[in-house]
Amino acid sequence: MLCGFFPATSLAKSQQIPQKSEAKQLIDQDLKTALIKAVSDADSFADEFDAQVWLVDMSARLKRYIKDPKKRLNLLRMVHQEATRAGLSPELVISVIHVESAFNPYAVSYVGAQGLMQVMPFWKKELGRGDDNLINTATNLRYGCTILKHYLKREKGDWIRALARYNGSLGRTKYPEKVMNFWQKYWFVDHQ
Repeated sequence: MLCGFFPATSLAKSQQIPQKSEAKQLIDQDLKTALIKAVSDADSFADEFDAQVWLVDMSARLKRYIKDPKKRLNLLRMVHQEATRAGLSPELVISVIHVESAFNPYAVSYVGAQGLMQVMPFWKKELGRGDDNLINTATNLRYGCTILKHYLKREKGDWIRALARYNGSLGRTKYPEKVMNFWQKYWFVDHQ
């Protein structure tokens, strides 16, 4: 059952904690800049009707993973806001979360990746934000969506390569295919 699945690889491979001598060379400065600029609190829905339709639909789909309706709606609003801010499909971000943590905000991988989107903690130090809590849903989504968007830009819109980079498995397709399959099976919304 997917509910008990907590992958341990996520960002782990692509965000291995570098040795001090290598740290400056391994950090992607464009990604660092994107994370620093990731500050926005604007509402992400076009109007109240769109918000209600999307939230009701996604809440029904998410119910099997998060029983409390207030927690579900709160998570969905945050996902929509952060995905939209980053220029990503909220449904695809939900698919990444589904694969990465099975919606467990307290998930920690064996290499230390944390939270819903399994973000590696070295990013906090790199950004000079050591007090950020990657288990905090809003913080985790901000970091995760920004990182994913960066990799999508870097791969010129190629989702397979961007997702593989996010997971640290560039050159392999197992992880990207799993995310895309979850998107098609559980989270796809036809916006026509």
